[in-house]
Amino acid sequence: MSSELKNILSNSNKDISNQQLVQYLCNQLPPDDTHEVEKTMADDAFVDDAVEGLQQMGSVENIEAYTDQLNHFLQKQTAKNKQRKTKRRYKDSPYTYAAIILILLLAIVGYFVLKNVGR
Repeated sequence: MSSELKNILSNSNKDISNQQLVQYLCNQLPPDDTHEVEKTMADDAFVDDAVEGLQQMGSVENIEAYTDQLNHFLQKQTAKNKQRKTKRRYKDSPYTYAAIILILLLAIVGYFVLKNVGR
């Protein structure tokens, strides 16, 4: 999985950039941009809920720290899941290979036995 997919805020929404959201929360946007953000919030309930959640987070430093923590956790969890799948795949393989070899040997022995019985 690429690192872009693991970054939870990269291109998270196409209408509002993350910088605009932070500036909106800090009341640092010009009135026109503030109006556009509020219009987007009114049109999209998901954006509205996101802004409300970010407002409850408190300061910008808290938001950035929490985002970094979530990114780190997400990368750690995906690496753990990938490792678990790889480990499980190699663990099951020896039995599969042993069964295939056993079936092939039985088929070869059966062929020679039937060939010799027919003579």
